[in-house]
Amino acid sequence: MPKLDSNGIEIYYEIHGSGEPILLITGLGYGLWYWQKLVAELQDNFQVITFDNRGAGKSSQPEGPYTVSMMAADTAGLLDALNLKHIAVLGHSLGGFIAQELVVERPDLVGKLILASTNHGGMKVIPVTPEALEVMTSRDGDPVELVKRGIEIACAPGFVDKYPEIVQELVDYRFTNPVPSAQYHAQVAAGAGTAAFSDGQVDDRMASIQMPTLILSGEFDRVVPPGNADLMAKKIGQAEIVLIPDTGHMFPIEKPAAAADAIKIFIS
Repeated sequence: MPKLDSNGIEIYYEIHGSGEPILLITGLGYGLWYWQKLVAELQDNFQVITFDNRGAGKSSQPEGPYTVSMMAADTAGLLDALNLKHIAVLGHSLGGFIAQELVVERPDLVGKLILASTNHGGMKVIPVTPEALEVMTSRDGDPVELVKRGIEIACAPGFVDKYPEIVQELVDYRFTNPVPSAQYHAQVAAGAGTAAFSDGQVDDRMASIQMPTLILSGEFDRVVPPGNADLMAKKIGQAEIVLIPDTGHMFPIEKPAAAADAIKIFIS
C-alpha cells in the first residue's frame, strides 16, 4: 500500500492514469473511495492522485483537534514528496476549504484550482438548508436508515429511488470503512472553523487565488447551496462556474461523467 510521511502523519494515496496531474481532495467523512467513479472518467486523460485525509481510510487517525491549515499542510507534504508543483487541484466540500488553504499557504503547488460544493468561509455565505441540517444533526434511529437519510439529503431529489444500487454501494462503504467518532468530529470542527473568518480575511483569501479557477456545484445541493458559487466567483479574479444539472452535493458520485467533462474542458 503506497504511504508516505507528511506533516507528522502517514498519508495513504493512489495514482491512476497518466498525463497532466490532478489532485482530488475529499470532503467530510470519506476516504479516497469517494472518487472512484470520477477517477474512472478521468484516468484516460490525466494522472489522477487521490488520498485519504487524516482521520479517514488508511491514513493516520490521530485524535483532534484538526484545522483546515493542518490538513492543507498534510496535502502540501504529499505533493512535495511526489515532487509535484503547479498542478490542478480539486477540493470537494471540506476538501474545498483545504484546497483554498493550500493556495494561501503554498501557491507554488497549485496551477489550476477547482472548488466543488464548497464556499469561501466567513458568515456571509448561504447556509445549509434547514432540512439538510436536521438530517445532519439528528442521530436517532436505525444506523442504516441514518446513512440512507444522509445520502438522500446529499443527492438530488429522486436519486435514491432511481439508483438503489449506488445507494447500496454508499451504505456498504459507510459500514465497512467507518471514520471513528473522534476523528469524524475533528474533521467537522476543522470545516466549521472557517465560519470564523472575518470579512477581511475572506476577501484576502479569495484575492490570493491568482490561478484559473473553476467552481463546480450541484443544481440541487442542499448542503452547500449553489448560490455560494456566485459569491465565490465575485471575489476571485479568474473564476468560472459550472452547474452540474440534476445533482446534489455528491455530484462526483451522482453524475461523474458530467463532472469529468467540465473538468476536462477547464484543464485543457
